[in-house]
Amino acid sequence: MADITLTVKRTGDTDDSGSYWQSFTVPEIAETMSVLDALIWTQQNIEPTLAFRRACRVKMCGTCGVRINGREGLACGTLVRSLVGDRGGEVRVEPMRHLPVVRDLVTDPGVFYQRLNQVGAAFTPKDDSLEPAQILPDSKERKTINPHRECIYCGLCYSACSVAGLDSGYLGPAALNRAFALVSDSRDGTGKQRLQASAGDHGIWRCHTIFECTAVCPKGIPITEAIEGLKRKVFVNKLKSLIGLGR
Repeated sequence: MADITLTVKRTGDTDDSGSYWQSFTVPEIAETMSVLDALIWTQQNIEPTLAFRRACRVKMCGTCGVRINGREGLACGTLVRSLVGDRGGEVRVEPMRHLPVVRDLVTDPGVFYQRLNQVGAAFTPKDDSLEPAQILPDSKERKTINPHRECIYCGLCYSACSVAGLDSGYLGPAALNRAFALVSDSRDGTGKQRLQASAGDHGIWRCHTIFECTAVCPKGIPITEAIEGLKRKVFVNKLKSLIGLGR
């Protein structure tokens, strides 16, 4: 393959002012070269001040989330050839949206984690029983929960979400997906509180159901389905309270 042009959006300002695009010529290291490989090669051979995050390099940790050619993705899981073929071309990389930029491709995930805390992302047992409650592997409950437990909290869905860009207080896809997984778990003891948090002014009803979060999820989690599931649970819970079944 011919050399590629790696164009990176660089900035040291948290408000994105003064940002600029810088291009680097990068040779193909291997047919399986990823965007992360290209970034590492650039940092080691051309521009040592280039800032980005990385860790596992196998799509497990979610650390290297960025926008590649205008689309959210993990740098380690995006092959250069899938973007430009074998004739070379340009690959444009920029930081994720809706999060403060620390430097270059590094963003501050603080807001993202705050949203998770708002829905109570930690599992809370129903009682103080020492006996572990069980959900059988082949049960309907387990099949409902399992797809939504695979989140690696990379933040790609938050970056892709148009509502997160319009409403700075929006809980976001990852937090709502986590809330759905927990309220669907019969062992969890704070389901009502999570439903209340999810149904607030910046919660599930703000979702426009565009499916962008689902489209960019590297784990294939049906996030939009989780948000719709939360809407149904909130509706049923409200209906039960109106007719006196929730007392």
